[in-house]
Amino acid sequence: MPVRTVVERGPKGKRAVAFALDWPGWCRGAKTPELALELLESYRQRYRPVAAAARLAKELDAAGPLKVVEDRVGTGSTDFWAISFSPCGLEQEPMPEAELERKIKLLRGCWRCFDSVAARVSAEMRKGPRGGGRDRDRIIRHTVRTESEDFAKRLGLRIPEEGALAPGALADYRDAYVATMRSYNAGEGKRMKSWNLPFLIRHSAFHTMDHAWEMEDKDLSSTAV
Repeated sequence: MPVRTVVERGPKGKRAVAFALDWPGWCRGAKTPELALELLESYRQRYRPVAAAARLAKELDAAGPLKVVEDRVGTGSTDFWAISFSPCGLEQEPMPEAELERKIKLLRGCWRCFDSVAARVSAEMRKGPRGGGRDRDRIIRHTVRTESEDFAKRLGLRIPEEGALAPGALADYRDAYVATMRSYNAGEGKRMKSWNLPFLIRHSAFHTMDHAWEMEDKDLSSTAV
């Protein structure tokens, strides 16, 4: 089966993003739709550890080429950051239970990959334009806090400031986040306005892997004497 892919263009045509609809976290942005699709394909093997962590590696290995199933105009964030910041037309709620559980498995796979990368890269990161030269711990704090204090809040899950960063708290927060997703999909809680659950999972996975790959790309371990 081909990989169902969505292309999202910025309203002003400055940047574009492409993402695999059924593989949360496999998403890349570039200056043009063509370059975004090319970059997305080049990340197929970099995304494989996520699928492996979710026990879906064989399914990914058997997947065919990218197939664009929707070409849409995104938000201003697409132009500015080359990211998707709204649901596409194929992301609807409530989600079938099998789809929800599959995407939760992949989100957990993203978390495991992020934690693994964070545990093995250097504390100091290679300097560059992205992130203002922040180090590993700042990237970790940003990633965890943004998800737990912003994304999760959209489901009604309130995490105290830096609560997910307390010793031993991250696993409990993630379990609560997943439990709240299941409750929300069952109809509980206040509905999100501009987001929906498929997009929330996809965006959480994207944000996690984007920063995991950032840490890998800026790792200085191989240069250490």
